Amino acid sequence: MSRYALVVDDVRVAAATIAQELELLGYETEIAYGSRPALESLARRIPDVILLDINMPGVDGVEVCRHLRREPSTAKVPIIAISSEVQEDTIALVRQAGANVFLPKPIEIEALERTLEGFFPGQTHAA
Repeated sequence: MSRYALVVDDVRVAAATIAQELELLGYETEIAYGSRPALESLARRIPDVILLDINMPGVDGVEVCRHLRREPSTAKVPIIAISSEVQEDTIALVRQAGANVFLPKPIEIEALERTLEGFFPGQTHAA
C-alpha cells in the first residue's frame, strides 16, 4: 500500500521536484499550487502527510498550518513545513502553528526519507 502525500507550494518547479522525490520514496503525490488549491484537495482526500511551503502569496503556509490543526480531519496529519527561509524565528513560528518538522529548501532526499521514516517506520522505500 503506498502512502499519499500532498505537496503545497506556489512555485511549480519546487513542487514538482518535491513530488518527484516523494515518488522515488514510494509515495503517491498530489500537488496543490497554493493555499486555496490545497484546501480544495483536502476536501476531496486526506493525505498521510503534507509538505507545506511557508512563503506563499495570499494565505501563507503558517495560516494554512493553523487551519489544518483546527480541523478534526487534518489535526493529526503530519505536516512538514518547507521554506528557503531558515531563520530561527520562522522555524519557531511554523512549529507554534503546528508543523511537526521543518525542512529547508532545497529538500535533500535523504533528509526527507529520514523524516518520513520517523512518521511511518519501515514504510519508506527508495526505488
